[in-house]
Amino acid sequence: MIDLTQAENQIHNVKNFQHLISTPFQGAINALCWSRNLIGDFAEIVEKVALDGNMAILDQEELRELQLSEQGQLAREVLLNDLKVLQEHGASPILNVIKCYERDDVYPSFPTDVYSFHVDRSPIPTETFLCTYHGKSSEILPNSKATQKILVPKIRAELKKLYGGAEEGFEAFLSEFFFDLHYQAEPDAYPISLGQGHLWKLAIDHPESPVLPCVHRAPMEKDGKNRLLMIC
Repeated sequence: MIDLTQAENQIHNVKNFQHLISTPFQGAINALCWSRNLIGDFAEIVEKVALDGNMAILDQEELRELQLSEQGQLAREVLLNDLKVLQEHGASPILNVIKCYERDDVYPSFPTDVYSFHVDRSPIPTETFLCTYHGKSSEILPNSKATQKILVPKIRAELKKLYGGAEEGFEAFLSEFFFDLHYQAEPDAYPISLGQGHLWKLAIDHPESPVLPCVHRAPMEKDGKNRLLMIC
């Protein structure tokens, strides 16, 4: 069972989209959730999208051209409206159908792909919006249960061997190759599923952020179901 008490002071629920975009992060709160029970057949949309590789971007024109049942049409209207309100907010949402993400085989002892717990970074104040409409959903980890990997002595020693340069350039190396964005879960931590249909706003790492960035990851696709994910 997921122990939601670990993140009670981290997650704040809002009533609608306007509250989602206008409610600021503060204190320990770095994840805002507009909880929704969506109507429509999102699986039908996923089944209609042909994948040439592991992932496809579903643009609005292609989405509108899909021949769908009544339930599929209801799902499409939800997607189009979510894209519309986020674009009007100034965001650049992308709708993805995902079989799986590319795995990091460059640094197998320290993977930096999205299956690893990580935070997003930006040089400007912004946030990450995401919603899983079909398939397994993304997960977050309470900051109190996450340790930045580069601070773990054993991992840091391995990274210094990989770096092999002068000490003064080591921190820049960690940032350049995104090692400093990744975290490991404490032994007693439980990842918290973001669920289907809920629209989330997550805090990211940037110089002016008043809160800690939200630690999250993509789920491992074990059930063979493609995911339908909106993210920006």
